Amino acid sequence: MILIGRLTRDPEIRTAQNKESMTVARYTLAVDRRYKKEEDQSADFINCIAFNKNAEFAEKWFKKGIKVAVIGRIQTGSYTNKDGYKVYTTDVVIDEQEFAESKSASTNYQQQGNSRPQQQSRQAPPSGEEFMNIPDGIDEELPFN
Repeated sequence: MILIGRLTRDPEIRTAQNKESMTVARYTLAVDRRYKKEEDQSADFINCIAFNKNAEFAEKWFKKGIKVAVIGRIQTGSYTNKDGYKVYTTDVVIDEQEFAESKSASTNYQQQGNSRPQQQSRQAPPSGEEFMNIPDGIDEELPFN
């Protein structure tokens, strides 16, 4: 699965001690919904978990509010909580992750109090007058046909 969203908080980092030491990062992405009804929430909050190199990268570079793109797989699980109830979990296990916007755009977003960035208006496609005219008989000089 591929997701693009903003971190809701700084990643939570832990080191697991098994046979080998393993770094684990957990973070939540707020992923905007494309289509929504007015009474519905506008984003989904997806729990992500990264291991080793990906976890170390997240620890060093990811901060609350930055926009990232992740590739991963869904993993479900369950456990019994302290009250004896079975709790079901769904996480995205991260295979790849990267920044989805420039540092300056992320900084601007964070300085605006994490308010949603202004959506740029979509411009109409260019009219035919804006294209360059190619003179007749130049076909032999073009690098493609």
